[in-house]
Amino acid sequence: MTTTTEPKASSAGAPPDEAWRTTDADLPFRVTSGVWRPEIVEKIEKTIARLDAELRELSLDLHAHPELSFKEHHAHDVLTKFMEKEGFEVERQFHLPTAWRATFSHTGPNSTSKASRTIGVNSEMDALPGVGHACGHNLIAIAGVAVAIAVKEALVEFGMDGKVSLLGTPAEEGGSGKVILLDKGAYKDMAACLMCHPAPGPQGSASLSSCLAINGKKVNFKGHSAHAGLSPWEGVNALDAAVLAYNNVSVLRQQVKPTHRIHGIFHGNEWAANIIPDNSEMTWLVRAPTRAEANALTKRVEPCFHAAALATGCEVDVEEVTRSMYDLRQNKALGDELSTLYQCRYGSVNHGWGISSASTDFGNVSYELPSLHPSFAIPTVPNGGNHTHEFASAAKTPEAHRATLNMCKALAAVGVRVIEDDEFFAQVKETFEEDKKKREDEFEKAGL
Repeated sequence: MTTTTEPKASSAGAPPDEAWRTTDADLPFRVTSGVWRPEIVEKIEKTIARLDAELRELSLDLHAHPELSFKEHHAHDVLTKFMEKEGFEVERQFHLPTAWRATFSHTGPNSTSKASRTIGVNSEMDALPGVGHACGHNLIAIAGVAVAIAVKEALVEFGMDGKVSLLGTPAEEGGSGKVILLDKGAYKDMAACLMCHPAPGPQGSASLSSCLAINGKKVNFKGHSAHAGLSPWEGVNALDAAVLAYNNVSVLRQQVKPTHRIHGIFHGNEWAANIIPDNSEMTWLVRAPTRAEANALTKRVEPCFHAAALATGCEVDVEEVTRSMYDLRQNKALGDELSTLYQCRYGSVNHGWGISSASTDFGNVSYELPSLHPSFAIPTVPNGGNHTHEFASAAKTPEAHRATLNMCKALAAVGVRVIEDDEFFAQVKETFEEDKKKREDEFEKAGL
């Protein structure tokens, strides 16, 4: 993921509207009243305080052993072992070799809910090539663990009926692991799903921004080789096709919205300066604020490839490079609940920082069931946002750890309310259906 480091509008009473830097002094802690079932929140806070040192050790262990998409074997093993120790039923290699599920169910006499519900939580685990945990997935991993255990202990303490299901989700970085798990039914029993993500932002803040939908395309041009000096007229230049396609997209960029993104690379096999290249391959990513916009924009991008093939005489093949990832639909009822609690006890909330210019496979989850994916600020340096070496360093600081745990407390409280409060869950479902209708309208407007 990549995130914006430009100042964004934040809520009233927020800290200064700039990113939290490593040299900033700590903000004073504040607590006010007005949250749902404060005794539950206090239990959650005590549980996470109990786990603090172990979670820190787990986070640093993951950070020191970065693993790429679908290769998160160390993370799989240490996280499942930890959840087993905490009394969860663990399913290893759950649908995928490095995915896993940890569940805990409880039946108690004191529940006020008329139905037993399952709250879902996600832990991401994968790192990035060359820069390690530069998107802070070590923090996301322990966040899922902390939220799930805190919900579990609240269910037991207050005698509630319900279930918490924590998914260890591999390959967020380019592998669309959650989309695969979604297709395999891993989310089907969840009433709602929660996770969180670190990013630059104002000190002590959380963000409820969305993110960009993304479509990936792989483009292969096939030409004919020839001696570049002796008889170039015998060749059909696949490199020229790639260059033309790149320039075509560059011209198109002038006529797309500022919120849209088109970016790509090209390369070839066994190229040499004295041979007309008979092959070239391009990978393109097309992003926009909604799935409907991304699909409409992709329809404008694809002719750039075919035009290049026509101009150079090459053959062209265009296929999906990865599963499409949708924009993030933050459930309004879940978001409002988190916003109220977070601002009461932990910091400020905004809608402009976070992962607003990035993309995540959790967006697809948010299209299928009520979901919440807030971001939380950790201290960064200038030009040290997500996917940089500097952000990898930030993701192992004590300040980042404390920020993660504050977000976990708020998310766990939201999760318990989903399980226990029928009226609140009805609002969650209602706002999900309202957003579903809005998505349908977006597709109709885009002519899709």
